[in-house]
Amino acid sequence: MFARAIHGSGERKSKPFVAVNCGAIPDNLVESILFGHEKGAFTGATERHMGKFVEANGGTLFLDEVGELPLAAQVKLLRALQEGTVEAVGGRKPVKVDVRIISATNRKLLDLVKNGAIPRGSVLSPARAAADDPAAADAARGHPHLLRHFLARFCAEENRNITGISGEAMAHLSQLDWPGNIRQLENTVYRAVVMSEGDQLESVGLSAGRRAHAAAMPARPA
Repeated sequence: MFARAIHGSGERKSKPFVAVNCGAIPDNLVESILFGHEKGAFTGATERHMGKFVEANGGTLFLDEVGELPLAAQVKLLRALQEGTVEAVGGRKPVKVDVRIISATNRKLLDLVKNGAIPRGSVLSPARAAADDPAAADAARGHPHLLRHFLARFCAEENRNITGISGEAMAHLSQLDWPGNIRQLENTVYRAVVMSEGDQLESVGLSAGRRAHAAAMPARPA
């Protein structure tokens, strides 16, 4: 009822509202039902199926009992949320979708993240050491190109006129450890853009954004 109320009170109310009970889907059909499949992708796939994400395009997709999704589907769901695209089983290229996601669960998701049952998402980032990932190592050094890419993207999305990052802020970022890798840096820049009151990102705003990200992340297990 709450999900339908949210859908009906916004600009998407004339678009589809699609509800999925994730706990009721057999594990071997989750990806097909959520992301679709091509004809002949597997035994029994006698016709093309668009999937719930494409079905809800422009509207709202309600994922009930999202914590019941198997790990493989959680990883693919994370990619869909981050990139705004889905790839059907047997598909050759991703499909762009514009979907608002509302999810519900009766499970303690942070505990599942700590236990590795679900991946850390765009806020609950994967905690690999930067040395394991060259791109993450760039993030750990405050790679200027990566920072400017995120800045330009979020300024466009949030309609903010922020022209750059101060030298002090750039130096500050390069000194920090980034246990959450690129997604942590990405979310730090996003929060700094949203909270910024000037035309440049300053170290104080980036520090606040990083603290907000850290507060959303569960403690890394031993």
